Amino acid sequence: MPERLLLILAVLALTGCISTHSVMPQQTEVFQPAQKSEQIDYASAQLLAELDAGDSFVYRLAEGDQLQITVWNRPELSGKQQLGPDGQLSLPLAGTLKLAGETRESAAGMVSQALSPFYKKPAVFIGIEQYAGNRVTVLGRVQNPGVQQFDRPPTLLETLARAGSLPVIDKQATLTRVAIFRGRDRIIWVDLKKLLNRGELVNNIRLKANDLVYIPDSFDTLVYVLGAVHKPGAYRLTPDMSLLDALSQAGGPNDDAAPEQIALYRPGKQAADATPLTTLLTREKMVNYALEEGDVVFVPKSGVAEAGYVIRQLVPGLSILTLGLSAF
Repeated sequence: MPERLLLILAVLALTGCISTHSVMPQQTEVFQPAQKSEQIDYASAQLLAELDAGDSFVYRLAEGDQLQITVWNRPELSGKQQLGPDGQLSLPLAGTLKLAGETRESAAGMVSQALSPFYKKPAVFIGIEQYAGNRVTVLGRVQNPGVQQFDRPPTLLETLARAGSLPVIDKQATLTRVAIFRGRDRIIWVDLKKLLNRGELVNNIRLKANDLVYIPDSFDTLVYVLGAVHKPGAYRLTPDMSLLDALSQAGGPNDDAAPEQIALYRPGKQAADATPLTTLLTREKMVNYALEEGDVVFVPKSGVAEAGYVIRQLVPGLSILTLGLSAF
């Protein structure tokens, strides 16, 4: 074995814990990732475009808005007011008015009409000191879950940035999907990989008041490293994670490994891609094989003609894996 490969394998092995000896099953077996029990139906680009091209934005007063009401030449009637939780406002002479749901212009007209029995053509102006109507609730894997307030309907990225959705448990975690709950009967799944990695801005949908944004937990994005490695198991997928990154996290190939036959199995593909470790370490391949959710990296055991066994000591929770009797 070339000296360079021996040195590389020694370094990778040092990153692992105590070596776990692989147990050869009595018959040739190979892992096959089971199909996911639930496939996410992402919103199409056409649907997202239609949603984003909805009603042009006209702000309507909402409960909790801080208003600046000005009645021309009537300072005793002017001042700051807050819409109550019932959407109503009480003014001297004008009485109690329900202004929630009105535009600033229509609300000013209502106040003017209520004052008209006492003043001749009162001129009323309404400004908004603090908006409360553009509320978006963000839940899930975020630093600041809860209600976010905006001056105008925010985009999805603006909401995620405000909520601090980029990783809270692991600074290298990745976002792949987000669900937008709109009204009582609509869920819009957005593929964040297309937005963040490919720059497809049609996925940066503009949210509406009272939308609920949910970011799934990071355990939904996993890759697997199995076979003759020091620490076989599931590993969290991180941004731009490569095959070599995953292999290193698993402690590298153990003493029984055949590193010239490392295989990558991608769900949905009929065959696995076998690549020598030395190829992955060449300068032009340093950025190698970016992994995707559900990928399985498999290191076969030395002396086995086929990559046809699965190590027995798997960590709990790998129910996504099943055993079959076919080889690569």
